Amino acid sequence: MSDLQSTARFSDRVDDYVRYRPDYPPALLDWLQREQGVDTRWRVADIGAGTGISSKMFLDAGYRVTAVEPNAPMRAAAQHSLGAYDGFHAVDGAADATGLADASVDLVAVAQAFHWFDEEATRREFARILRPRGLAAIWWNSRRLTGTRFLEGYEALLQAYGTDYTSVAERYADDARMRAWFGDGWRGSASFEHGQRLDFEALRGRLMSSSYAPQAGHPMHGPMLHALRELFDACSEHGTVSFDYVTRIFAGHLA
Repeated sequence: MSDLQSTARFSDRVDDYVRYRPDYPPALLDWLQREQGVDTRWRVADIGAGTGISSKMFLDAGYRVTAVEPNAPMRAAAQHSLGAYDGFHAVDGAADATGLADASVDLVAVAQAFHWFDEEATRREFARILRPRGLAAIWWNSRRLTGTRFLEGYEALLQAYGTDYTSVAERYADDARMRAWFGDGWRGSASFEHGQRLDFEALRGRLMSSSYAPQAGHPMHGPMLHALRELFDACSEHGTVSFDYVTRIFAGHLA
């Protein structure tokens, strides 16, 4: 993990994370199944599973999922929301120390968390827990920064009020770096449009689910929410704004 205390950054934001963070487009799982041969017989390890957003996508499609998450409040939220699924199991573990057995999973899935990991230690751990020729798939929703008045205003708001936004924002790897990480096992990548329509309460929750948004009691909290209200009022249509993403996925084998 990085030195930005990634395993604890979201502990006090779990409720907003559960309610307001986006899911992933159905086309992503379709691509894994159609282009990469993934099917419901595969055992999935969801690494850095958080509150279980990506785990739910697999569970709803009939997969068995082990969610590996080091943050206890987030892991508890996943267990609470997904514990009724027969195929779900949550464990305390990190990307470079999952606690899973050698060659015990068919698909390692990482949604939204890869930028917090130690890439080399993680690669070794994923290679250890994957069966021979098993697949690793890494993806994230990347918020669009430009293109509409709202998106550009939201980015400006984070630059102005985020506590350590410039240190942690949009730290996702580019295509060349991901190809290099997979090496000879590279199998492909894809991108999909995705988004949320948010009323003001949902927009506030989406902002407060971010680890760099100052919380109540911080001197920037009130001014930030005032600026958010002004931005929403200036940009909303029929009571909502469009919070737009590009979802990028990368897949391959690890030796």
